[in-house]
Amino acid sequence: MDTDEALAGRLANDLEAGFPGLVEAHQDRLYTIALRLLGDRRDAEEVAQDALVRAFRAMRGYDGDRIRSLRLRPWLASIAINLSRNRRRRHDDRQPPSQLEPMLDAGFDITSDGRTGPDREADRRETQRELAAALLRLRPGVRAAIVLRHVDGLSVAETAEALGRPEGTIKAQVHRGLRELRVAVEAGEMTSAPRPAQTHVRRLLPALEAIR
Repeated sequence: MDTDEALAGRLANDLEAGFPGLVEAHQDRLYTIALRLLGDRRDAEEVAQDALVRAFRAMRGYDGDRIRSLRLRPWLASIAINLSRNRRRRHDDRQPPSQLEPMLDAGFDITSDGRTGPDREADRRETQRELAAALLRLRPGVRAAIVLRHVDGLSVAETAEALGRPEGTIKAQVHRGLRELRVAVEAGEMTSAPRPAQTHVRRLLPALEAIR
């Protein structure tokens, strides 16, 4: 896959010809960001599409040097974040997002007890559901910081750029959000299942402690 620098260079030379490459490189991650923030697949698809349309329209008004200087990952993320915020203001009733594989692979996967096959996959799906529900309960600003930092994999600097916040604020919000998730796990608030089932999600605690 081309680097964003190379992609930005092609966009600067010929926006029309280079834009399909940007769509291919970034449409999935924009969908993922929107899904984690909104919890609705259809809304996430629309946000990802709208973000790409807005990016294209914006770049049509930029000269070549400005396009070449774009840091595409945080720039596109900021567009998706703003669109998601606007959509969420209009639609308050959302279901928890699913398919949190990036977050689980980053350290939230609690199914590391040696089991394989259907049992492990069932546990993994349950963890995704519980973690997604807990993530949506965080305040929007904190949730956005965690999504960009630990789901999309942006650096602290890139997350700060995408959200328009100081790096110190991003570090504090990520720390606060992970602490709130730990508290939710400890209090058994991530699930409405009977108490025996809550022992499953409590195994998230070591993973949450390991993420900074």
